[in-house]
Amino acid sequence: MRYLAVILSMFLFIQACDAAPLNGKAKTKRIPAGTQFELQLTEPVSSLLSQEGTEFTAILKTDQTTDNDVILPMGSLVRGTVRRVEGAKRFSKGAVLYLDFDHVVTPNGRQLPLSMTVVNRGDLTYDGGIAGSGGYKDALIENWQTTKEITKTCTEWGGDVFDDVPVADQVMTGVGAVGGAVGGGAFYAYDFFADMVKKGKQVNLNKGDVLYVILTEPIDVPVM
Repeated sequence: MRYLAVILSMFLFIQACDAAPLNGKAKTKRIPAGTQFELQLTEPVSSLLSQEGTEFTAILKTDQTTDNDVILPMGSLVRGTVRRVEGAKRFSKGAVLYLDFDHVVTPNGRQLPLSMTVVNRGDLTYDGGIAGSGGYKDALIENWQTTKEITKTCTEWGGDVFDDVPVADQVMTGVGAVGGAVGGGAFYAYDFFADMVKKGKQVNLNKGDVLYVILTEPIDVPVM
C-alpha cells in the first residue's frame, strides 16, 4: 500500500507540473458587447426554403482587432442556424425569418459561442426578425406611391406629345393628368382590396449578401 501511495502521489505531481505551464501561458483578449461585425453569407437563407434548425455559414468581412492586434481575421468562419420561421399571411403580412449565430472558428481552430443580433436593416421586426413585408398599411403606402407615379407619367406624356404647340400642349397635359388620375385611382382601388387577400412577401437572403450584427455578450478569444 505504501508503494501504491507513493506512485499515486508522483502521478498527481507530474500532472500538476504539466498543467501549470499551460494555465500560465493561456491568454485571451476580449471583444466587448456592442461590437459590430460585418458578415457575408456563403449560402442562401430563405423563409420559403429554410426551416427551424437549418444551418448556414458566413465569413467575417473585416478584421476584428483589440489593442491593435488582429484576433479574429477577415475570413473567419461564423456558423448559425435558423431559429424560427413565420410564414407569410393574408393582408400582405410578410414572412419573418429569425437567425441565431452559434459560434465563430478562431485561427487556432477553437469554436467560440456567440450571442448576436442583426442590426441596420429597415425590415427588422421589434424582436429582431427579418420581415419580407410590413403588412397591409405598408402595402397601401406602396400602392399610393405607384398611383402618384402613374399620374405623373401620364401628365408628362400628355405634355410631351405636342411640346411645340402651346395650346395643344396645355390641353394634352390636362388630358394626360385626368387620364393618369383615373388610371392611378383604378389601380389603387384594385390593390386596396387585393392586398387584403394576398399574402405578403418571403424573406430571401442570397449568397454574398452582407449582414450587420452586434455582439450582445462579450467573447474572449484565445491568443498566442
